[in-house]
Amino acid sequence: MIGLLIIAHAPLASALRECALHVFPDCASGVLAVDVLPHDTPETTLADARRAMAQLGTDEVLLLSDVFGATPCNVAQQLNDRAQTRLVAGANLPMLLRSVCYRHESLDQLVTRAHAGGTQGVMTVGSTAPQNQTGKRHAPSHHDHQQ
Repeated sequence: MIGLLIIAHAPLASALRECALHVFPDCASGVLAVDVLPHDTPETTLADARRAMAQLGTDEVLLLSDVFGATPCNVAQQLNDRAQTRLVAGANLPMLLRSVCYRHESLDQLVTRAHAGGTQGVMTVGSTAPQNQTGKRHAPSHHDHQQ
């Protein structure tokens, strides 16, 4: 099973992990998080991330970071130096949930699934305000009353 390591600005990494555990409580040992605090140096974060990666206990790891070019992603890039790791930036909950569901697939397939989950999870949702709903229209002088 492929391990998942989330490296993101605090408290996002831990929050994403907790959300994943809410939906998939049995995945706790396979999904770990490293929160990058404002005062943490890249070296400290890298050491924490290396420990978390070792704790996953698997050779194959999908790294998820929040923002490309920021410290969490830069640290993750330093871990992404093996044939058995991949890094996807722009982590969000749909991406993580999709990744958890497909951890049994190959690492390259998992990257594709993670990317699809992340992008398909972002959508514009129409307003449901009464003035924007279709259906029966009232006369301009008619007033709805709420109780």
